[in-house]
Amino acid sequence: FYEYKIKRFLTDVALGMMPSKVWTGKYDATGGYLIVKENGDVLCYHIYNRNEFEDYLLNNTKLDTASSSRHGFGEIYENSGELYFNLNLQIRFKK
Repeated sequence: FYEYKIKRFLTDVALGMMPSKVWTGKYDATGGYLIVKENGDVLCYHIYNRNEFEDYLLNNTKLDTASSSRHGFGEIYENSGELYFNLNLQIRFKK
C-alpha cells in the first residue's frame, strides 16, 4: 500500500504537481519523460510505460528536508487569525 502511494506521489510531482497550487491530477507531460543521468545517459519513459517510470523514480530518488533556517521549517506563524507552520520537503535524485 505505501509503496504504491509513494510511487504515485513521486509521479505526480514529476509530471506537474506544484506546492503552490491545488493538485487537479492533470499531468503537464503528455507523451513521456526524459531523464539525463549524471554520466550523460538519457532515459526515456513513455506515459504508457508508467510502471517502469514509477519504479525508476522509487529506486532513484530520496526525500530530503530543506534548510530549516532559510525556509522557516517548523516555525508557527499566524495569518488572518489562523495558525500555520511550514513543512518543507525536497525530492532529490540519488547519485
